[in-house]
Amino acid sequence: MSKRPRGGSDTLSRMAMSGSRALHQARRLFYNRGGHWRRAKLFEALGSERYSRPALFGMDTRLAEIMPWEGGTFVEAGAHDGFTQSNSYFLEHARGWSGLLVEPIPELYALCKRRRPRSRVVHSALVGPERNDDQIEIHFGDLMSTIAAGSEHAAGGLALTGRTAYTIKVPGRALSPLIDEAGLARIDLLVLDLEGAELDALAGLDLDRHAPGHMLIEMLERGEQQPKLDALLAERYEVAELLSDYDVLYRLRA
Repeated sequence: MSKRPRGGSDTLSRMAMSGSRALHQARRLFYNRGGHWRRAKLFEALGSERYSRPALFGMDTRLAEIMPWEGGTFVEAGAHDGFTQSNSYFLEHARGWSGLLVEPIPELYALCKRRRPRSRVVHSALVGPERNDDQIEIHFGDLMSTIAAGSEHAAGGLALTGRTAYTIKVPGRALSPLIDEAGLARIDLLVLDLEGAELDALAGLDLDRHAPGHMLIEMLERGEQQPKLDALLAERYEVAELLSDYDVLYRLRA
């Protein structure tokens, strides 16, 4: 009769935990070395768009359905590295769109500039007009980088990647002056993914001159944020649909 080794269940548990840690470390390494971007470009070179839709929740696919035309114009703030979780990458790559990308973290701005040659990439943090040209303190949190008040939030982003936290100051710019400098006469889509600073960014947008056809706005605390945004935009915009539990798409009223 065979005997079960002493501590067998503990050994299996340790093995499972070790395997899980190894898998997590491998995923971190793949991400930190730009694996997702490299894989997408390889498949694109082979004529496949299998990995060319990096947005969460399939939002880029849905945006392409809602706005199916070629050669549109976007503004995306919180652009990160130009690819990871980007809501505008597929439109630029597959539909010939172009526009303005805004990213405050220098290392991510540099990547974005290389990866998005059709668009203008700006190194700044979006602010209201009263803080235009101020130096704004940003906590690095990779995909969750945020303003000074959000250091704990930023730390959550680093837990996923194993990167080291740091704080920097970057130029603050209001949105409408940036749009003027980019020479954008029309904006089909504005994307704001600013980890809670979306209202401040909208304060810098002159809707009399720059009224995007659609706005996709992330709301980490949607129950608190959406009533304020609805009230701010109600005169010109209506809610088109929810693209996720955190992302609301607004449409310019006819």
